Amino acid sequence: MRAVLTAVLAMLTLLATGTTPAGAASSQSSLPGGKANFVITQGFLRAGSTQNWVRLGTYQFKANGTVSANTYLWWQRNPEGRQATGVVPDSSCSTKAGNSKSRVRACDVLTAAGFKGSPDESRTGTYTLAGNVVSIRWKIAQTWTEKWRVQLSPDRKLARLDFASSTLATNGYGYGSNAPLTTRRAMSSVRAFAGTLKQDLVSWAGNRIVKSDGQVFKQSSFRNCATTTWCLTYLQPSSPGACQKSGGCPNFGGGTRKNVSSIQYYLTKISNTDRRDTMWHWCTCLAMESKQFCYSGNSHIKPLLQIIDDKGAFRGWAGAEASFYPGARSKDMMAVFRVSDFR
Repeated sequence: MRAVLTAVLAMLTLLATGTTPAGAASSQSSLPGGKANFVITQGFLRAGSTQNWVRLGTYQFKANGTVSANTYLWWQRNPEGRQATGVVPDSSCSTKAGNSKSRVRACDVLTAAGFKGSPDESRTGTYTLAGNVVSIRWKIAQTWTEKWRVQLSPDRKLARLDFASSTLATNGYGYGSNAPLTTRRAMSSVRAFAGTLKQDLVSWAGNRIVKSDGQVFKQSSFRNCATTTWCLTYLQPSSPGACQKSGGCPNFGGGTRKNVSSIQYYLTKISNTDRRDTMWHWCTCLAMESKQFCYSGNSHIKPLLQIIDDKGAFRGWAGAEASFYPGARSKDMMAVFRVSDFR
């Protein structure tokens, strides 16, 4: 009887004060932006260093103040090669002829080593919210803390994490919603996205850091593939800065008599059951210089995780570049970036 009376008194206290008794479960308001499931990209990118790394993965927050992470890691300390996805775009969106000026070459799309498998790392931690700042402390052997500023999209269907600080990382981007991490959108939906996607990027190459903001991503320029529907392709006809004579194409690149500065772009799904996509691109002239049909050299490989909002709609990607050059760390290309309509 006394237990029943105690419970009734506790409930009356809750109704009267609007407070939650100690030990009771918190609501979604205690989650970052009210969202539980996030895709995250972050990296240690420092000019002059060859110990750089990038991580791409997911964070899952619970209302009890705990957080878990599953991430892929690519590190200059352990450089890895490129991995074939097994996806070759069909003839509707690619060609087996090398002289096409409208369709990419029919090549097996490459991605970063390990991205076709399970994440490299799993860890747990705790988090606190103070205003719009979420602070995370990971339970690992060394001290690893992070702070992110939380912003809600105008439609409140998506939360954005703006990197503030970390004891290990230098840069990062994140997006979250309450859509399950198993929710993803088909490539046809990606291409049909009606909003404007823009890319913000921090990259490392040649011992230098480059930041680029607001670059428009033209998803509608890609071709849908009729048979390999999980793949999109785009042959960018020319590029003003890349694929030049001075950039490794002395015989065929822009500025030469041949003047080939086109770029082969491939965008493909990695998994049916989670957010993984990947992008691969390279200068056509590099394959020509190497007398190759599909370029096997230092192409750009960019693992991606789809950003999905509360309604299950596609809103872009969080991504990382992990393009390691055989035997020469100074020629690696590494980056963390976001492509989204909410920036």
